[in-house]
Amino acid sequence: MSIMGSGFSAPFFFRNRHMQTIYPSLFRKIKPAAYHRRRIDTPDGDFLDLDFSEQGKDKVVVILHGLEGNSTRKYVLGMVHIFNEAGFDTVSMNFRGCSGEPNKLLRFYHSGETQDLHTVIEYLISLGKYKAIHLIGFSLGGNVTLKYIGERGKALLPVIKSAVAISVPCDLAGSSAELEKKHNIIYMQRFIRNLREKLQQKQLQYPDGISLEGFEHIRTFRQFDDRYTGPMHGFRDAPDYWEQCSSLRVLHQISIPTLLINAKDDPFLSPACYPYKIAEENDTFFLETPFNGGHVGFVTFNEPYYWSEQRALAFIREHA
Repeated sequence: MSIMGSGFSAPFFFRNRHMQTIYPSLFRKIKPAAYHRRRIDTPDGDFLDLDFSEQGKDKVVVILHGLEGNSTRKYVLGMVHIFNEAGFDTVSMNFRGCSGEPNKLLRFYHSGETQDLHTVIEYLISLGKYKAIHLIGFSLGGNVTLKYIGERGKALLPVIKSAVAISVPCDLAGSSAELEKKHNIIYMQRFIRNLREKLQQKQLQYPDGISLEGFEHIRTFRQFDDRYTGPMHGFRDAPDYWEQCSSLRVLHQISIPTLLINAKDDPFLSPACYPYKIAEENDTFFLETPFNGGHVGFVTFNEPYYWSEQRALAFIREHA
């Protein structure tokens, strides 16, 4: 059985799921990382920007951000600092179009795009310095992480030793439905606004490839993914995209020590995002579901690092 009891207990006055979700991005103080950026080419003629924070070690943690995030998000920086202090190099991967410069192609990134992660891992292997690679993904990046290691199963490259995924909508259809609920309207509006800005950049590159006519009527991920994400990335529509890209389908095939942390009060997650049965039947897939934590929250005040960062480090150390 791989269902784990949780050591996280939110401060008494901080057990509201929306407060846990919103506070870190607005009020957390954390120093920037001493990044060194490297741009690598992708097989289809595009590029990826990787932000390295190196300690000269032979073990590296690849960190994947969430929807419309990047390597400067506070939750990414927290992981960079705690792992650097523990003697790991880190590589913060910026998804296509998220590094401050539009990517070259019409397409950009989505919840099930695992080939780009594979390209990053192949690049790290080519450097000839890393004996162990560990993966950490948040939200959308967590789904990419779980899908990548799940779909490869026992064929996963042996240099990849462990993974941690935090606040993951592993059931994309269910999570999209959750985000349509009234209590999530502030998040949904922000996501749609940010995605519109991304499309406006794309329209300048491909004026004949993207139309924003009627975009003001788009209110949900279902509408957005039906019109843009699905067709731009080879899917029939939103349900087809969600079905093919949900990591839930492949969790049973995970073959390396992998920890999924999903708070029970996460406002973005559907019931299927808590795959207890799969964890019971897969000895390498660990599921931890604290009562509190919100979405990419897990705020603590008595330590320099949030609980999720301490937990990720402990798990990867244990399975390194």
